Amino acid sequence: MNIRDAVAKDASGIAEIYNDAVLNGGAIWNNTAVDAENRRRWIEDHQRAGFPVLVAVEDGAVLGYAAIGPYRDFDGYRHTVENSVYVREDRRGGGIGAALLAALCDRARTGGVHVMIAAIEAGNTGSIRLHENHGFERVGLL
Repeated sequence: MNIRDAVAKDASGIAEIYNDAVLNGGAIWNNTAVDAENRRRWIEDHQRAGFPVLVAVEDGAVLGYAAIGPYRDFDGYRHTVENSVYVREDRRGGGIGAALLAALCDRARTGGVHVMIAAIEAGNTGSIRLHENHGFERVGLL
């Protein structure tokens, strides 16, 4: 497995993982599946704004992705980001999410981020455990 910055050709693999979360989970707070073109623009928009989008790939297949983006649109939050980490359903629990989150935290640190927030649905115990294992603390419940 290799972790690297996402490129346009990763968009269809990212869209498949994203759509699985939309259709079968509660982690993505919308109900609309997307196509590869949507995810290609999403990658481009994030990277243009200086936010990394990382993918875990093996034999050319996207196994998972991670990204950071703005937390809130106020000056006081300019050094605060929110993260997203998603792993293909058939590869969860094998360390891919941990590797992606570690790489994402490193990139955020070197990019001047002071605070990273993970807004996780309360029943998503896997994601909560993943983040706690990387030093995140539960500070609120929405």
